[in-house]
Amino acid sequence: MTSRHRVPSLLAKVGTASALSLVAVGGTLVVPGAANQADAASAGGKAVKVAASKKGAPYKWGAAGPRRFDCSGLTLYSFKRVGKSLPRTAAAQRNKTRRISTGQRQRGDLVFFHSRGGVYHVGIYAGRGRIWHSPKAGDVVRLQKIWTRGVSYGRVQ
Repeated sequence: MTSRHRVPSLLAKVGTASALSLVAVGGTLVVPGAANQADAASAGGKAVKVAASKKGAPYKWGAAGPRRFDCSGLTLYSFKRVGKSLPRTAAAQRNKTRRISTGQRQRGDLVFFHSRGGVYHVGIYAGRGRIWHSPKAGDVVRLQKIWTRGVSYGRVQ
C-alpha cells in the first residue's frame, strides 16, 4: 500500500477534527500524541521483561526488590528500571495510571484486582490473559493466568 492510500484510511479513522492536527513530514504522517502512546507501550513491554527476569524471586510483604517483592513492589521495580515512576501501593498505582478497557489492554499494562470496591492486588499484563506478579506469602514471582473477572486495567504514562 502506498502512502497516498494510507492517508485517506487514516483520516477516516481519526475524524475531521483530529485530521486537522495531522502533519505530513517527508511522506510520513506524524500524529500528535502518538509518540507518547508508542513510548508507553515500549516502556510497558520492557517492564514485562524486567518482571519476567525476576521469575522465582520470593514474596515478601513490603519488599520492592531487587531480590524479594510484594505485588506492587514488583510493578514499581519493573517500571522504575525502564524509567517510569509509580507510587508504592497497588491502589495508588491504579490512581496514577490511565484507565483502559479490556479490549485496549496491551503487554505492560497494569492489571488491578478488586474486592468490595478496593484494589487488593496488581500485576503486569503479559498478553494472552496472563500476568507477571508476586502473589502472596510463601509464593514466588511467576506468570499466571488471570483468575477472575474482577479486574481493571491501567496504562503507565
